[in-house]
Amino acid sequence: MKMRPTITRDDGRYFLTDRIREEVNFRATPQSRGVRPPPVQKPVPAGSRVIPLPDREAWSIPPCDLQTAIANRESRRKFTTGSLSLDELAFLLWATQGVRLELHEAAVLRTVPSAGCRHSFETYLSVMRVAGLESGIYRYLPLDHSLVHERTIDNLPEHLTAATHGQRFAGNAAVTFIWTAIPARTEWRYAEASYKVIALDAGHVCQNLYLACEAIDAGTCAIAAYDQTLVDVLLGVDGDEEFSIYLAPVGKVG
Repeated sequence: MKMRPTITRDDGRYFLTDRIREEVNFRATPQSRGVRPPPVQKPVPAGSRVIPLPDREAWSIPPCDLQTAIANRESRRKFTTGSLSLDELAFLLWATQGVRLELHEAAVLRTVPSAGCRHSFETYLSVMRVAGLESGIYRYLPLDHSLVHERTIDNLPEHLTAATHGQRFAGNAAVTFIWTAIPARTEWRYAEASYKVIALDAGHVCQNLYLACEAIDAGTCAIAAYDQTLVDVLLGVDGDEEFSIYLAPVGKVG
């Protein structure tokens, strides 16, 4: 016997169901119509400063037992004034969005799962204390395992605290990860069914950050409560085709 749904499109809970998939005409998606997929990585503006990151063969990261990392994982909001090394930052970026294999223009295998291998996210970094990097906003280039310097902002910790509704640990961190979503990457395959899976994918990414922090005596605490406009302006994204979706300050813990 088929149940009659009581949750409709006008109900906020509709987003948590998968009924939308039954309504999508998958024969009419951009992928089905032969449209080329959006790029898997935003281009680097001409003249930008690009900083190569140490790769797995070069960095010095201590081994960490997975069972121990899972058992010790918790949200941490108190950080020391210590800095992250460039090796440690490279490790965290690889753990959260690192590329394992480029299959073709529409599919890049990474260190985290993503619906349809679409990977809608760009990773921005609000860098306060990372050895070898000036304070500022950077973006991770996963295909190149590099950073591009996006902008320098005076009093960056204060701006970040204000943009997260006064959550001071966001500005006190050594670096705050800020993930943006570019929905078109997933819409190319799933149309309106994209939005639930984009949110699920954000959780996959952030959990990897939590676990990776355990290997370097660092901690993080995910932030989903922030001022959308202030964070988007801080990053310099348009807030429409690309917008912030999740934040996670990272710092050393005593």
